[in-house]
Amino acid sequence: MEGASDTVAIGIQLGASALLVTVMALVHGLGLVAISRLLGLNADQLEERPFDWRGAMLMGGIALMLFVLHMVEIGLFAGFYLGVGALGDVEEALHYSASAYATLGQAGEYPTYEWRLVGAIESLIGFLLIGWSTAFIVSKVDKLRS
Repeated sequence: MEGASDTVAIGIQLGASALLVTVMALVHGLGLVAISRLLGLNADQLEERPFDWRGAMLMGGIALMLFVLHMVEIGLFAGFYLGVGALGDVEEALHYSASAYATLGQAGEYPTYEWRLVGAIESLIGFLLIGWSTAFIVSKVDKLRS
């Protein structure tokens, strides 16, 4: 009977992970759209803008906004861990989530056994979202006139 309960536990973790991956992809996609609109990053405007000190400041603004976006996503994962009782307090949940998201694996505390698979999947989605952000910023820099 233990095998059946393990299968159910894995299924619950995978289901929760699928939901979190979907939410994170939506949050990230909408965040990139918002950053583009707030900073006027459409291709035509960027192609007319030289890469001078203002272009460098623009890249700094994009980087700052991407950092905030990733912190929101880390916070959402931390909120999940707190909500299911996998970690004890906010600081612990944020520290673990940031470590998993950035694929560092350096967290002092780990989620309870019942939720450890979600942490592994957070590493995968964090890796993908950081890559997506990298592609975003590279595409914007590439549009700036040299």
